[in-house]
Amino acid sequence: MLRADHDLAFLFLFENIAWYENGAVRILDRRIYPAREEFVTCQTHQEVAKAITDMVTQSYGPFHAAAMGMALAAYECCDKTAAEQKAFLKAAADVIANARPTTARKMRTWTDDCERDAFAALDAGKNACDAIMAGAVAKFSRRYDRIDREARYFLEKIPTNPTIMTQCYGDADVGMLLRALRERGDEAKFFTPETRPYLQGARLTASVICDMGYEVTLITDNMPGYVLGHKHVDIFTTSADVITLDGHVVNKVGTFQIALCANYYGVPYYVAGFPDRTHPDVDSVRIEERNGDEVRHAMGIRTCKDAVKGFYPAFDITPPELVTGVATDIGVLKPTELKGYQPAE
Repeated sequence: MLRADHDLAFLFLFENIAWYENGAVRILDRRIYPAREEFVTCQTHQEVAKAITDMVTQSYGPFHAAAMGMALAAYECCDKTAAEQKAFLKAAADVIANARPTTARKMRTWTDDCERDAFAALDAGKNACDAIMAGAVAKFSRRYDRIDREARYFLEKIPTNPTIMTQCYGDADVGMLLRALRERGDEAKFFTPETRPYLQGARLTASVICDMGYEVTLITDNMPGYVLGHKHVDIFTTSADVITLDGHVVNKVGTFQIALCANYYGVPYYVAGFPDRTHPDVDSVRIEERNGDEVRHAMGIRTCKDAVKGFYPAFDITPPELVTGVATDIGVLKPTELKGYQPAE
């Protein structure tokens, strides 16, 4: 039986996102990939949470890391009584789920699942760490299967041999779309903004598009308007950190301005992802404002004088009127149709 991550690029393989083994969690350091292929090793669940906060992994990587962090927490307390292990795991879940504020509600659903698997195992006299790992891998696989269905619905909206603009790093949403395009025999072309300050577009998205055999052109973050107007782009697409049930898209800062430009030039904007039932409306979203010093550096090099200040909201919000459709596992929905969304599984 094929694994759900078959025929995907290096970055999409489960073990290359975050993985627990032998009392430690290894997380691929996406801050420096592909210049260097290195993993950050975490010996405690607190170190996993810090790695998430420090952007060692991005996009959907933090959720994989969270599950692996819960497995590590179970290992840390395995010599305690069942009651003590449950208390330890509850405290660990609080630490991990709140590593980044904008995605804390979604992260909590992952740590809750890990808790549930662990508690059931403990009540049955079984190993909590093993139960969390089994549950996590099954969840990774189900998620990839759902995204594969999402990609195939999305493909119906994409013309043959398209030119596509992306934004930031869409993780498996990008990978499954690339796999579906390849199976259809398309010769797609991509324009990818670099995504300052961590350059996820340049380092991650462009890498996986290249690895899967497609032509990709890197542009700076101030070029999308020109490219949309002059390079015959067929579709603008992103994943999302949060898709609210009232149709707002929370994604890497800069998405809103590209959506505005796409709308001006008549280029459809499709979001790939699943509406988040923990966010019924846009008022439930808290935008993370990171340390402004991160903007003052690029790949570890300071780009301005010491006296210059930096400002870094990690995400922005695109309103539903700029969104053509949301590609989900049950079809491509209009932003006004999300309140009734129920996943296929």
